[in-house]
Amino acid sequence: MSYVSGEITKPHVFFTESTDLGATWATPRAIEGATDRGYYAAPAISPDGTNVYVVYNAFTTAYQPTTATPRSLVGVFMQATATGTAATGAFAEVHRGTAGDPRGSSQNNLVAEFLGDYVYAAATRTYGVAVWNDTRVAADCPAIDAWRQDIATGGTTVARPAPQQDCAPNFGNSDIFSFTNAP
Repeated sequence: MSYVSGEITKPHVFFTESTDLGATWATPRAIEGATDRGYYAAPAISPDGTNVYVVYNAFTTAYQPTTATPRSLVGVFMQATATGTAATGAFAEVHRGTAGDPRGSSQNNLVAEFLGDYVYAAATRTYGVAVWNDTRVAADCPAIDAWRQDIATGGTTVARPAPQQDCAPNFGNSDIFSFTNAP
């Protein structure tokens, strides 16, 4: 099982497991890359139980208290080997997507970025597959950044921008990317 938790300045992607059918669980361990700040995560276990995969979205820049500062979001796919009732081995990075600035994404109401909800993994006996939210082709919109910051600080002085007129054509262009390590 994997999940994301931790402080806002350094969230973690944790992994825990049971080797006795769920009677006891291992102490959760952080498995993300050294500079990653995990946001959403999903695990998959091969049908024969020999491979464990985890995909996650991660910020690779520190928490930013303002929308004016760029930040980086990336999708990461990891794999570890499991043997019988022994604990799963160390996770290794199988694939790292291209980073993008999540400020260029948007929920339908424009108030927040669109992150998560499409982070999934699946496994067969011989390979894994993952999908994640990706903002590599999204364009940041300074007008939206200023409006979002005004909302976050309780202000009412910045008018809601019109994305079609105030932003680049690829503002809001969050995509779903995938990767497989199929032979």
